[in-house]
Amino acid sequence: MTTNSTTPHLTNGHKVSQNGTDPVTKLQDEDNRKVGLGKKVTLLRGISIIVGTIIGAGIFISPKGILRYSGSIGMSLIVWIACGVLSLFGALSYAELGTCIKKSGGHYTYIMEAFGPQMAFVRLWADLIAIRPAAMAVISLAFGQYILEPLFMPCDIPPIAVKLATAIGITSVMYLNSISVTWTARIQILLTFSKLLAIAIIIVPGMYQLFKGETRNFENAFELSNVKLSGMPLAFYSGMYAYAGWFYLNFVTEEIDNPEKTVPLAICISMAVVTSCYVLTNVAYYTVMSAEELLASEAVAVTFAEKLLGNFSIAVPVFVALSCYGSMNGSIFALSRMFFVASREGQLPEVLSMIHVRRHTPLAAVLILYPMTMLQLFVGDIYSLLNFMSFMRWLFIGVVVLGLIYLRYKKPDLPRPFKVPIFIPVVFCLTCFFMVFLSLYSDPINTGIGFAISLTGIPAYYIFIHFNHRPKWLQQFLGNSSLTVTNTLDCQIQLHIKKRIDVLVLKLLFH
Repeated sequence: MTTNSTTPHLTNGHKVSQNGTDPVTKLQDEDNRKVGLGKKVTLLRGISIIVGTIIGAGIFISPKGILRYSGSIGMSLIVWIACGVLSLFGALSYAELGTCIKKSGGHYTYIMEAFGPQMAFVRLWADLIAIRPAAMAVISLAFGQYILEPLFMPCDIPPIAVKLATAIGITSVMYLNSISVTWTARIQILLTFSKLLAIAIIIVPGMYQLFKGETRNFENAFELSNVKLSGMPLAFYSGMYAYAGWFYLNFVTEEIDNPEKTVPLAICISMAVVTSCYVLTNVAYYTVMSAEELLASEAVAVTFAEKLLGNFSIAVPVFVALSCYGSMNGSIFALSRMFFVASREGQLPEVLSMIHVRRHTPLAAVLILYPMTMLQLFVGDIYSLLNFMSFMRWLFIGVVVLGLIYLRYKKPDLPRPFKVPIFIPVVFCLTCFFMVFLSLYSDPINTGIGFAISLTGIPAYYIFIHFNHRPKWLQQFLGNSSLTVTNTLDCQIQLHIKKRIDVLVLKLLFH
């Protein structure tokens, strides 16, 4: 693993080098190549990360959440479009942040730059203990369910088989991200094209049905008798969850080739593709299914295929599984960079900022979610946990975009190669906060529990980060753990460099 070229120190929980600059990696491997995360994310790979992560199981399995809470077919389509536009606003705001703050880490880095280390750590803590492991376990369970579907049709799949298949899927994704950045990106491109093919298999016959005149389900589409204001935040939550992933490219900013142009272009292309696919897919569903049939379906894409595609419907679960696998792969690729940056800033164990000498991957940062995800998979009530934490996710995304507005005034001279009109972040930020606070009215128990879980990050910050004098047993435990992990992962570590610096100092003193 790599190290910093200058000895770092902690300033209120924020690691910086002695000359005030960001840490720079300078180690070399046995082939005399610089050990670091190379700029291997091109425009196509950037688009594949965004599209491949956004399009997961949701659009294939359960758009019924939006229909249930919006109250009508017409309103559900409006929510899909509105969520796409809002996600584009958020993505454009992140594009500005990604081109003026050229560090990986996404939400964590931007909150750190705007509001300081304590707020950044609270976000990191919520991600680490609950949000990310639970979200990864949910999408992985969908992978396990649908990869086994063709083998067990028409019987039910044993739950233990689903969990075993899920565990194999998680393990393979972790392994792939550990061995090669290049192969991870290549497979992500392949999986993204497979998702788009799966969506095309739904959209094309659906549009054919529409042009044939199958429009009976769109009659009285905007019947508003079932629309309730209290349900709209939940409808938007379902929609924004389906679009979640537009921010993942910002987690790997340091690995993007020419980020000033690549980040905005990849985001705009990706959001146009995803929004078009989502809206057209839902229109296709309604050409075959009524609102009542869609609400009764457990897997909308499978029901659609059975009604329209006959025997070919057996391929749909396979495409859904590949879609889930692509989301898993893209998420791990991006999230590992956030933990890598947090370690580099001194807010996670030092070993997580190390890079494997031969593979040039942040191996420890990739693997950190593995045990927690497996634990949630086998013992956790994952769906309840996601309900607890979903509103906090959007609260912190709103805080990030609020940070963009704040930085416009705090650092007006900061170079901004890509700058969005101020109304875009303002509208997105207000929408996020509106959804969050309205959800406190709609579902106070779950949102309150999620808020309480996140607030545990405040005492954790003071215990693990703020206080310089930790108990000796804790320091010894962290040190031994770091040495054990790095020796196990066969990596060079920062402690090695520090020892070499100490030796040089001693030689200078004695000479």
